[in-house]
Amino acid sequence: MMKIEKEINLSDYTYSLPDERIAKYPLAKRDQSKLLHYHAGIIEHKNFKDIQELIPNQATLFFNNTKVIPARLIFHKSTGAQIEIFLLKPISPSPILSVVMEERETVLWECMIGNVKKWKEDIPLARILTLADKEIQLQASIYDREKRQVQFTWNDASVSFSEIVEASGKVPLPPYLNRQPEADDKPRYQTVYSAHDGAVAAPTAGLHFTPEILKSLSDRGIEESFLTLHVSAGTFQPIKTENILEHPMHSEQMVVNRSSIQNVVDAKKSIIAIGTTSMRTLESLYWYGVRLINGNEHFAIQKLEPYQTTQNITRSEAFTAILEWMDKNELNQVIGTTEIFIFPGYQFRVCDGLITNFHQPGSTLILLVAAFIGEDWRKVYDKADKNGYRFLSYGDSSFLVP
Repeated sequence: MMKIEKEINLSDYTYSLPDERIAKYPLAKRDQSKLLHYHAGIIEHKNFKDIQELIPNQATLFFNNTKVIPARLIFHKSTGAQIEIFLLKPISPSPILSVVMEERETVLWECMIGNVKKWKEDIPLARILTLADKEIQLQASIYDREKRQVQFTWNDASVSFSEIVEASGKVPLPPYLNRQPEADDKPRYQTVYSAHDGAVAAPTAGLHFTPEILKSLSDRGIEESFLTLHVSAGTFQPIKTENILEHPMHSEQMVVNRSSIQNVVDAKKSIIAIGTTSMRTLESLYWYGVRLINGNEHFAIQKLEPYQTTQNITRSEAFTAILEWMDKNELNQVIGTTEIFIFPGYQFRVCDGLITNFHQPGSTLILLVAAFIGEDWRKVYDKADKNGYRFLSYGDSSFLVP
C-alpha cells in the first residue's frame, strides 16, 4: 500500500507567482514557446521545437484529444440583466458527453449560473441564433435551482446541441486570465489534434504541438496514441483546505479506445503523457484494470482509491485485464469517470515522462508534478521564474523525466 500521510500541508506546495509571469495571451506561433527539460535532476533550457529530438527513441506519446466547447452561454432578460450559464456536465438524455452533444431539440445540464439571483421568476430565457441562414430560437429554463440544472430547448430538430453551442457560446478562458475571450482565442485555446467535444478547459500541454512537430515525431517512429479526458472546470478549483487530503476532488469523464489500451501493453520503452490530463487518464486506467482483476467492473475511480491497495499488479497485467474485459463484452472503447488525486506519496504505475505547462501555486496540478519529480519541483519552478518563462495555460512548457 502506498504510504499516505495523515496531513499534507497546502503551504508546502505554494510559490510566489507575480502577475507579470502569467501569460495573458498566446504566442503568435505554438512552437515558439520555451521548454524546460528536467531529466535525472538536471535542468536545461530549450525551445519547444527541440522536443522533436528530446523524445527518446521507441517512446509512446499519449495525447488528450478532447475538444474545448464554447461553454459560456450568455442570455439577457427582458429587463436587460445578463445571465451567464456555464456548462459543467450533462445530465440528460445521457451523462455521456458525445451522446449529449449530438442530441436534438432538448438537453439537461448541470451549470454554473452567473447573476442567478436575477433569474428568480423561472421564466425561460431566450435568444435567436442564425445557423446556415436559418433563425433558431434557443431557450434556457431552470429545471432544478438547488442542483443548478438548466434545460436547453431549441425549435429545429435538424440542429445538434454541438452546433447550438458552437453558434452561441464563448470560449471558456481560465478565470486567472482575467479578460474576455477574443477572436484569436477560439483557434488558439484548442490543440491541433482536438477531436471530441466536451472539455470546458484546454489540455494546455498540447497547445504547443504543431502538425509539423507531430509529423517529425512520427517520421522518427515515435508511437502516438490518443485518449479522451473531458477537462472539467474543477481543474481550476483552488484547494481551500490546509490539509490537502480534505479537498473535494473534481470528477472528469474518460473515453479510451481499444487501440490506445493495447498501445500501453505493447509499449517498447517509455510512456510519455502529454499533459496532466493524459497522465490522470493513464493512471486511472491502471486502477480500472486492478478493479477488473478484483471482479469490480464499475469504471469510476475514486479520489484516494490508489492509496488503499496492497496489491502489486504490473502495468501489463492491469491493461491486459481491460482488453480481456472489452473482448468479453465486445467493446471497442471504455467510458468511465475519474477523480483520482495524485499527490506526493503516489506511486506512478504507467507514466515515465510528462510534458506539461507551469501551474498555479497550491493547485492539484502542482501536487501532481511534485508527486512525479519530488522536491525538485521547487528547483524547476525557481529556474523557470528566473529565466523568464511564461506561466499557466498560455505559457511555456516543460518536459519532466524523473
